[in-house]
Amino acid sequence: MASTPVQVLHGIYLGLLAGVIPALVAFGFGFIFRYVTGLSIPAFGVVVLGVALAGVNGGLLAFADPTITQAANSTTLVVALLVVALLTFYMHAVGDRLGANLPRRLSLRSLRDRTLSADVVKFVGSGREATVTVTGPVRDVEGYPPLPDALRTEIKTLEWQFPADLPLSELESRFADRLRSEFDLQEASVSLDRQARASVAAAPPAAGVSKRTPVGQRAVSVSALVPTGVARGDEVSVLTGDDNVDGTVLAANSSGESDAVGGSAADSEDDEVQGTTAPTTTGGDGRVTVAVPRADAERLLTADDARVVVRARGTRREYELLGLLRRAGQRVRRLTIREDSEVAGTSLSESDVRHRHGVAVLAVRNGGSWIIAPRGDAKLGVGDELFVTGPRDALDRFEGVVA
Repeated sequence: MASTPVQVLHGIYLGLLAGVIPALVAFGFGFIFRYVTGLSIPAFGVVVLGVALAGVNGGLLAFADPTITQAANSTTLVVALLVVALLTFYMHAVGDRLGANLPRRLSLRSLRDRTLSADVVKFVGSGREATVTVTGPVRDVEGYPPLPDALRTEIKTLEWQFPADLPLSELESRFADRLRSEFDLQEASVSLDRQARASVAAAPPAAGVSKRTPVGQRAVSVSALVPTGVARGDEVSVLTGDDNVDGTVLAANSSGESDAVGGSAADSEDDEVQGTTAPTTTGGDGRVTVAVPRADAERLLTADDARVVVRARGTRREYELLGLLRRAGQRVRRLTIREDSEVAGTSLSESDVRHRHGVAVLAVRNGGSWIIAPRGDAKLGVGDELFVTGPRDALDRFEGVVA
């Protein structure tokens, strides 16, 4: 049996030998965690991990010298364990201090707030935009019915412009919101890379009144004089004698089946896939299905006669305008007049964009100020920006003329 000083020296040697890897791991954990998150990882946890790793190394050393683990060498083992714990604790402190003092160029916030690559950014007027395209197949969302092939193809061919200065997380959220509003999707999930390529998973539009009825409400159909332009989702008041009930339109029909809004499941799905526009009623005698609170459903069911009054949503006028244009199958696009454009140097009346190209100019920015609803004598110059509205194919053709 070796003397105590010899066992201590032997323990220091074994501790240094078995503690190299735990010390490196402790340094890496302390440095990376502090550098990326700005927080210190608990030293106790790192020391426990280091001792565990040293135990694995010590077990491997025991294969070469089985006498290491005998009771006669208990002093050696205790000293080796203390050396490993102290070495791990020290290297963790060194890594943590280095991570705190080193200039930080990487953090969780910077990873979360990544923006698009400069390769896909284009300058439009005074701002920067990027065209987001869908890459790969449009996947189905688990738990929902599969997408119709026509709708899957239309989503696949989308190319939408977004501000290029937004972080990827915000762009993903905006793209998903656009998909839901554009195609009335039940659910949409978007993953975007720095090259503006989006991976999309989507659930088809809700087909059937039951899926469009909010939880806790009931759908009731009433015969009434239906106003012109009623669309699914409008807020209405149903007047029954001296009483009135507020609800949300789920379906409406006036003057025959040709202008049914949110009718049968098959009709609703076909409308969403082919036209992607919200149909509206033409007005006249018909029926309206509204979602109302459970207590109000009984009052409507016992009513002999009803009148429907559409209530204002109270939203901003520009959003109301966009909603009306979308219902009519129109889109809005922002364009910049290039030098070789045939409309450069002309007025609106001279270029006659409405009749020649099938689009309408909503606003023109000339000299830094916007002209809303410009007159026919408004001049169109190189570098001017336009907000134009029209069908998607007409906007594509006009964009080729302007740009």
